[in-house]
Amino acid sequence: MKNPIGVGIIGAGQAGWASLSHVPALKAHPDFELRAISTSRPESARAAARAFEVEAAFGHHSGLLAHPGVDVVVVAVKVPHHRELISAAIDAGKTVYAEWPLALNTAEASELTLRAEAAGVRTAVGLQGRYHPELRYARKLIEDGRIGRVLGTTLVGSGMVWGGQTTRAHAYWYDRTQGATPLTGAALHTIDALNVTLGEFAHLSANLVLGRTEVTVTDDGNAVVPVTAADQISVIGTLDSGAAASVFYRGGTSRGENFRWEINGTDGDLVLTADWGNLQVADLTLHGGFGTDTSVSPIEVPAEYSADIPPGLVGPPRNVAALYTNLARDLREGTHTVPDFTYAHGRHRLLDGIEHASSTGSRPPGA
Repeated sequence: MKNPIGVGIIGAGQAGWASLSHVPALKAHPDFELRAISTSRPESARAAARAFEVEAAFGHHSGLLAHPGVDVVVVAVKVPHHRELISAAIDAGKTVYAEWPLALNTAEASELTLRAEAAGVRTAVGLQGRYHPELRYARKLIEDGRIGRVLGTTLVGSGMVWGGQTTRAHAYWYDRTQGATPLTGAALHTIDALNVTLGEFAHLSANLVLGRTEVTVTDDGNAVVPVTAADQISVIGTLDSGAAASVFYRGGTSRGENFRWEINGTDGDLVLTADWGNLQVADLTLHGGFGTDTSVSPIEVPAEYSADIPPGLVGPPRNVAALYTNLARDLREGTHTVPDFTYAHGRHRLLDGIEHASSTGSRPPGA
């Protein structure tokens, strides 16, 4: 049996994203062992370590980075802190798994990518939506020609808990300068999955709209704060294959469907649906119709498409665990299959292209 790869998580509080996804994924994974946790306070670090049954707890990231049993450092904190913490992990010579977005902007993403390359450290970024078993099987059906030539794709979704009220802990979602917005979060995760499945945009147009201009912070005396992050996101364009693509994301939830993705071909259609629109963690359902079928029916996904997910995992840990499986294989075999910082830098450039298209009307290829 191979020795497990030691992991330390920066930002593993008991109520955060890491506790919902990384911790259960690692606990169930035979290739990894969670060996250390750090938070911003010693008390919260010790409490999280007790809750997750982890031996080492640190109130500052420097202690975790110095831990000899930590091979991979996961950075799962708010985006404004990514640059400092990722840089420190790189300087410590650790493999770095950073949550998406990699950085606040493309300039920071470029800096971190170059820094990792210069240090010769391996990197990964949390764009795990591609590992959905349903989505991977849909890709295989497309590659096998089951729906013929793809003519176009239409995707509509809702993302994040976004409404007229929020709490202090989540108010940063409404501030575009903080890095975690409907565009950089749910929308980009889904657009990335679309690109992995059907190809990149050859050119695109976009429209980013502030549907809500203010939000009430209920646990701060009902203070009203301005909204600067667009919550109505439209991207339309042509993929490299020549297929038409349309994506619309709205902040919040809908009383109708919260996620529907159709892929239409010359000889069939695929439809992916979910109860909510955060594709990277949602439970997808796959339907399809082929040839002379006049409707779509449920498609059973073969077990092999879940082979890299430990049994029993559902919800947020599932696709994260699949990314870990492929990261372990990359580290042990010297391959490069998981999305890394170089890839994340390209996604940041795509975000720039979408914002540029919204302000000017279109984005030329390669922009």
